[in-house]
Amino acid sequence: MTWTPASWRSKKVAQVPVYQDGEALTRAELRLKSYPPLVFAGEARNLKRSLADVAEGKAFLLQGGDCAESFAEFHPDNIRDTFRVILQMAVVLTFAGAMPVVKVGRIAGQFAKPRSSDTEIIDGIELPSYRGDIINASPFEKLAREPDPERMIQAYGQAASTLNLLRAFAQGGYADLHNVHRWNLGFIAGSPSGERYRALAGRISETLEFMEACGITPDSAPQLRTTDFYTSHEALLLGYEQAMTRIDSTTGDWYDCSAHLVWIGDRTRQLDGAHIEFARGIKNPLAVKCGPGLSNDDLIRICDVLNPGNEPGRLTLITRFGADKVEEHLPRLIRTIKREGRKVVWSCDPMHGNTIKASTGFKTRPFDQVMKEVEAFFVVHRAEGTHAGAVHLELTGQNVTECTGGAAAITDADLSSRYHTHCDPRLNANQALELAFLVAEGIRAERFKTQRPAAAQ
Repeated sequence: MTWTPASWRSKKVAQVPVYQDGEALTRAELRLKSYPPLVFAGEARNLKRSLADVAEGKAFLLQGGDCAESFAEFHPDNIRDTFRVILQMAVVLTFAGAMPVVKVGRIAGQFAKPRSSDTEIIDGIELPSYRGDIINASPFEKLAREPDPERMIQAYGQAASTLNLLRAFAQGGYADLHNVHRWNLGFIAGSPSGERYRALAGRISETLEFMEACGITPDSAPQLRTTDFYTSHEALLLGYEQAMTRIDSTTGDWYDCSAHLVWIGDRTRQLDGAHIEFARGIKNPLAVKCGPGLSNDDLIRICDVLNPGNEPGRLTLITRFGADKVEEHLPRLIRTIKREGRKVVWSCDPMHGNTIKASTGFKTRPFDQVMKEVEAFFVVHRAEGTHAGAVHLELTGQNVTECTGGAAAITDADLSSRYHTHCDPRLNANQALELAFLVAEGIRAERFKTQRPAAAQ
């Protein structure tokens, strides 16, 4: 079938909101189609080249950010703090893991969320489920839960403003490695992970001083004062994604200019479905969430459709099993990909498979289970001789109490004190840094294993 940005409309669409006013929806999509792109095709190609290095085992991908971006919490400080945490984690991974880190945020477009049910019932009242601020609002009220196409326009404006600020942070000096000490957030300063980060920052500063003495400065090496930072989100609301899809004037190819990378969720990866159909025609780097229900055959079919040329950097497989199911499912998927000679980036999402309801009624994620899944991910890849290339995390720079455990020992009783998420629980900066040190150890263990035979020779 010939692909067009609209060909997905002939397929079955999962997780689709029902808009009451079809004409208003069409008007909103046409307005979006006339707006400038949020990202550029050349940037997406640069990311694909970097991801090709990850696929070849020469780099590591760090992907993280909010569960679902909120209109109410849109504030420059929140954007800065999320960016800062990702910088901190990247520094830990780069320095301790001795490997380049590709930084991709779940930001500037992560507004839509899949739901397990189309409706929600509270006290006998049934309303549409909250699907993210780009579609409807979270209060359990009839008007708030009605899907509103004008929300796509607001989401575009917020994404544009967020990208503007992120580009300023990444290229305007904030990301200068000489600021490594200033990136620390106040509430983690006295924590064990904060102290480890402070010690690492001190080692980096000493290294920079040595480099400057040798004549290597930010002026002579711009990599010291700027960084590449990319955006991503789940391509869930396909009308929005279609409106943001444009022809690249340089290559003549179609790119989804709403983000550098988009992914397809575990609930929407049907081979005959609309989301796979849309994604196969755009040239952005793509990712697919892989849960326990994904068969080996379907995995290869997905690769065939989304990456028929077996291009390194085109496709990332984000596994999300749950800590106790990694050893059951990950080896069979790895062996299937190896047997077929497919080039992919392997990423670990340790969040979604470890979601539980706490005794106090809050949805949470035990941090020890998150750590356990990441650790198992690295162990399996070492055993299979493949590159554990990425982690995909829901995190925030705010001092939230949404995931239990960690160095701060957050308990079920603590969740209510700073539970701010509009959807799923996120790691706070303290927990994110703690996890970064674990990942760095995994990277080093992988490198040691691959280098030891050569050293022995």
